[in-house]
Amino acid sequence: MRVLLIEDDEMIGSSVAENLAEAAYAVDWFKNGKDALEAPFATDYDVCLLDLGLPLVDGIKVLEYWRKNKLKAPVIIMTARDELEDRVTGLDTGADDYVVKPFAMAELLARIRAVTRRRAGADPDGTITYGDLTLIPNNHEVRVREVGGERSLILTSREFALFEALMSRPGAVLSREALEGRIYGWDEEVDSNAIEYLLYALRRKIGSEFIKNIRGVGWKINKITKSQEGAAPDEEGASGAK
Repeated sequence: MRVLLIEDDEMIGSSVAENLAEAAYAVDWFKNGKDALEAPFATDYDVCLLDLGLPLVDGIKVLEYWRKNKLKAPVIIMTARDELEDRVTGLDTGADDYVVKPFAMAELLARIRAVTRRRAGADPDGTITYGDLTLIPNNHEVRVREVGGERSLILTSREFALFEALMSRPGAVLSREALEGRIYGWDEEVDSNAIEYLLYALRRKIGSEFIKNIRGVGWKINKITKSQEGAAPDEEGASGAK
């Protein structure tokens, strides 16, 4: 999942960026309102975190510009402006949520999960199910249904970020570049075989049949329902994610 962070305070911005990275989010951090205006139109972000007291262009002006130009990504305002009028103005201008500084990272992460799952149409608790696979974002858990039972496993942060990218678009083929964009921030160095290594680790944990390589194109989640007695694998089933 990719996050756009707009925050001019160096200490707050560093803390938020580091905590997001530890939680397996790719983060792009901008420090003034002028640079923020066009940022979300150049990259597909899952959520934008916007401070209001920004230099050059105020955060409310930034938000007005984004919504006027049809930005669809959810926006969470994070600011020290805690007056009722400020909160109402932010929400009426197009923010999806509002968090007042100082805030706990656990709360911010919960709000990110809430607004992104509303956008994706996931289950209320954020789980995504496709065939025999269920992804539970809150604890990076994957459940694999099998004949006669179910097994559970926990993914590392990077494994989770990659698997979530695939599960969020079930059946779609994602290129190496698309997967890197969901996992790594623009200023992070990426090893040439990093995606392949993560895919190798995922396939060993979950089962190689669930992640299919389309040669020369990319990778996709393969819809399999072998947990149903006598059911054949179904790569293009219509039920999709729920």
